[in-house]
Amino acid sequence: MCDPDKMKPEPIPGLPDNLPEGERILWSGGPDWKSLALHVFHVRAVAIYFAILITWEASSGLSAGVAMGEAVTTGVLQVLLAAAAIGLLSLFAWLIARSTVYTVTNERVVIRAGVALPKAVNIPFKVIGSASLKARANGNGDIPLQLTGPDRVAYLSLWPHVRPWRINNAQPMLRGLPDAANAAQMLAGALAEKAGQPAPRIAVPAAEKPRRQSMPDRAAAAVNS
Repeated sequence: MCDPDKMKPEPIPGLPDNLPEGERILWSGGPDWKSLALHVFHVRAVAIYFAILITWEASSGLSAGVAMGEAVTTGVLQVLLAAAAIGLLSLFAWLIARSTVYTVTNERVVIRAGVALPKAVNIPFKVIGSASLKARANGNGDIPLQLTGPDRVAYLSLWPHVRPWRINNAQPMLRGLPDAANAAQMLAGALAEKAGQPAPRIAVPAAEKPRRQSMPDRAAAAVNS
């Protein structure tokens, strides 16, 4: 039920087929590439690593009597290497963001992803045990989905659209959403409507520190009952 479908020409962007009668799209969007670069490929940590390495090697070389010109040349080469590494990681983040579409309907969540080989993963509401919102101070965030029942997704096949380090029980995740609170509200409302419950209100102040909100566990559980 959650297995990837081979992509055909998309009748609707992000969906492998036309919607069945009665199903409608509630929200559609994709990740912000800068968020992917920072939180998936950790370009900030890579930059700090290279800065420490370059500083340490330069100071060590000068202390050992290396000529200033040689130290400068070595430093420039290392800066170019660092720039190339960060540039490649950022490019990959941009390609992933460009090729990814997350869709929430009144029946399911669909993740269309894949830079070279696009695929679509359909996640019906009945297999979503719970969902949560991890919001960041700048307004973007992630929405991991915990699945129930025998159907599972393969961690590596869906990466990076999975919750980090949950390998044995992979949790699909809508990552780096620039309007995470709005997407979470739409999903929470759809789960609640499916379960016949009032939609919870999700509010994330823009200046607030990153936090996690559940949305909505009881409604999602009711879908499975």
